[in-house]
Order: sequence, then structure tokens, then C-alpha cells
Amino acid sequence: MPEGDALYRAAQRLQVLVGERVEVESPHPRAQATGVAEQLDGRLLESVRAVGKNLLLDFEGGLVLRSHLRMTGRWRVEPRGAKRTGRPWLVLRGAAQEAVLWNGPVLELHARNVTRLGPDILEQPPRLDAMVARFRAADQGRELGDALLDQRLVAGIGNMWKAEALFAARVSPWRRLHEVSDDELRATLEQAAKLMHGRLKGLRPNHRVYRKAGRPCQRCRTAILSWGQGDDNRMAYWCPECQAGGRAPRA
Repeated sequence: MPEGDALYRAAQRLQVLVGERVEVESPHPRAQATGVAEQLDGRLLESVRAVGKNLLLDFEGGLVLRSHLRMTGRWRVEPRGAKRTGRPWLVLRGAAQEAVLWNGPVLELHARNVTRLGPDILEQPPRLDAMVARFRAADQGRELGDALLDQRLVAGIGNMWKAEALFAARVSPWRRLHEVSDDELRATLEQAAKLMHGRLKGLRPNHRVYRKAGRPCQRCRTAILSWGQGDDNRMAYWCPECQAGGRAPRA
């Protein structure tokens, strides 16, 4: 699933259309059913922002288009009139360029900003105090690895950066929130922000635990483990030696 840093790059690509009145069409039948194209066609695109895992496109008249890519969505910018095969979900056509959304399962039009999201992990500087406060207001019996994926607590962290940030901070994904100190929580969030900003700067991610199950830990040589976590059964990756604690399954 595209994570917060991927959405920031998509927002940067779409900046070429900001300030233009765009022609909007929805070639895909499922996108047509949303009625988004009809309401946005001919409007001025005022800004494009990434907030967590969401791309927010602000149009004149106070309309905000929320695009969530889930597992399959991709935004591309192409020359106006470029030939393509297939039916994209949405096309925003400017004078010289057009933004094309492929396989974008979530398109929602709001009359105001999206407010239910937590603080964005990629803000500079990140609002760590506000993030920690949200985690402390949540169910303290929840496992930290699961809570880090809750976009209402902190927006932008996905499964890959969750695993890598927890490893960098030496915190187990299986520890429950009441077992994690504020300092450990802040350290984990700081590592997530650091790693994701590195990716935005073009650094190639060095996966130390993500999808490394069965391989030796780079720090202690213990075998990396993996196990599904949370209601969505998202895969957790961790080193049982470097990230001890919590009710970790015997994966």
C-alpha cells in the first residue's frame, strides 16, 4: 500500500496543474458513479496536498477531493492528449498536462477539509506531542504495532514504515500501549518521520526487518519473525531479541 511518502511525491507531481481550470472526466464506470467529475469539471484547482495516506485536491468553491490509493491506485502526470489503453478512474486535464488516476478505489468529495485524520507524520517538524496525546487517549490495551496504522492517531504510517520504525527504536510491535513509555512512543514516531523523509529525499530504503522473516537480524543475528496483527491481520515483522516484550506470538 502506498504510504505517506509516496503520497507526497504524487502531490509534488500534480503541482503542475495548480492554478489551472481543469477539464475533469471519469472514464471508469465505478468512478462515474461517484459524480465527482460532473461537480469538478471546469473548476480552478487551488492546491494539492498530501495528508497522511490521502491526497487532497482543493478546488474553488470550497470543494475538496479526497483520493486514497489503497493497494492499487496510482497518479501519473502525462502530456495533454497522451494515448492510453484502459479506463482510468479520473483525468484532470490542464492546458498542457493532465493528471491521470489509475485504479483509485476511493474518491470522495467534501465540502470542507478532512478533519478525522491524526497529525501528519511528515509535517516539519512533526507534532509529536499531539501524536502522543492521541495515542494516550486511545485504548491502552491496544498493541502498539496495530495502533501505529490507525490514521486517526497519526496519519501517513503504513505497514513497511511501522516495522522499520519500531525496529530502529527497539520497541516490540506486540507491547500494549500501557506498556510503552512516552519516550519510547516518541522515539518510534521520530524514527518513522526520519525514515520517511529520507525516502522523500531520494534515499533508497534499507529494509532491516520488513519482509525479512527468517533472515538474521542485522544487529544480533537472531532470526526475524513475522505474524499477522490487528483486526486487519496486517503482517508484523520484528526481531524477538532486539524488540522483546508484549505477548508476541511464537511465529
